[in-house]
Order: sequence, then C-alpha cells, then structure tokens
Amino acid sequence: MGTIAMRTPSGDIDALLDIPDGSGPWPGVVVIHDAIGYAADKEAVNENIAEAGYLALTPNLYARGGRARCITRVFRELLTQRGRALDDILAARDHLRAMPECAGPVGIAGFCMGGQFALILSSQGFAASAPFYGTPLPRHLDEVLDGACPIVASFGARDPLGTGAANRLRRVVEHKHIPHDIKAYPHAGHSFANKLPGQPLLRVTGFGYNDAATVDAWARVFAFFGEHLKDTP
Repeated sequence: MGTIAMRTPSGDIDALLDIPDGSGPWPGVVVIHDAIGYAADKEAVNENIAEAGYLALTPNLYARGGRARCITRVFRELLTQRGRALDDILAARDHLRAMPECAGPVGIAGFCMGGQFALILSSQGFAASAPFYGTPLPRHLDEVLDGACPIVASFGARDPLGTGAANRLRRVVEHKHIPHDIKAYPHAGHSFANKLPGQPLLRVTGFGYNDAATVDAWARVFAFFGEHLKDTP
C-alpha cells in the first residue's frame, strides 16, 4: 500500500496504489470510493483487490479544496456526468495502463457514489465494471450504457436508495446484450461491503455491513474479472 501523486488534466492528486506480491504483469482495477472518501475501509478494499492479483488504484476525488466543497462538486459532476471527477477516474485508468507492472486490461469498481461512476464510465475503455450499490442508478441509464463493457453489479435488496435497481439494470443490459452478472442480496442494505463507523445506527436506516453478502459479492466480482480482465489480451 502506498500513496502516490497521480497526474490528471487538472493537476496532480493523491491516490492509493496497491501492487500484488510476486512477479507481474497484472491487470489493473480503478477503485472509486464512496461519498465518505478514502480511509481505512478503502485501504482494506485496495488490499483485497491486490491480493486477488490486480493492481488497485483509488484516486482521491476530494483532493482539491475543502471537503464540503469537494463533495458538492463531485456530486454535481456525478449528476451532470461530466467534469473533473470523471477526468480523474480516466486519468487513473491511464496511469495503470502506463505502469510496467500492468498487463493491459483495466477494470473499474466503485461503491455507492463510486458505483454510479463505475456505470457512467463503463463505456470509456474499461474491460469490466463492478458497481457495488451504485444507487440511485445514473440518469439516462439506457444512454449511459451504450457501448458499455461487461458489468458485474451487486445490490442490497434493503437499500432505501435502490428499490428495484437490480431489475432495472438487468433489463437494460439484457436489451443491449451486455455480458453481466447482477445480484441483489435479500438481507443486505446499502453499503453492505463497507465497514463504516456507526454500524448499529446504519442498519436501522437500511445501510450497514453484511459479511455474507460481501464475501459472495467479491467472489462473483473476481470470477467475472478473471474472465474479462485476466483472459483479455
């Protein structure tokens, strides 16, 4: 695990980089943090992805200015689907591709807000996309997914932000013949794969960590990435 300075069109930002043990090269995965930003939980996610045999890079989308202003800007860009946050994510993709340790293919994974970005950018040169509860789903979803890469998506059926999201996404990707694995976990809510503070309160509000769903979701993601990243020339 290390923090690096990553070049973007708007200047350098910090990013978390994890490299697998052993000799590469390895496929890469750009990881997009949730609305809270990256902290200990995101470090654990990066480490988990690297242990599975992927370069893991998480750009800090809140790197510029005060936290409140950054959150406001990033959410505005999420709604409009353009701006520096999207440029930062694509810069992370390019950074991985340029690394000598990278085998070439790069996937994208994201949580909550990051899951929405993972869907919005699924047609922008990624080999596979893994949104975790990217709810509410992006606006103009049918247009967003034109030319999208294969998608492995995980939702919590108790997510108050995502009622029916799995079925809606499934209908769109099936109509577009996009390879996919979409699953909603019946006993899980929003943020089920993130160990955030205040778990008892989060569970009451339809959020909160769920170990069984997390283990199954990552198993599905790595199986899907194994097919679409590791087996891609």
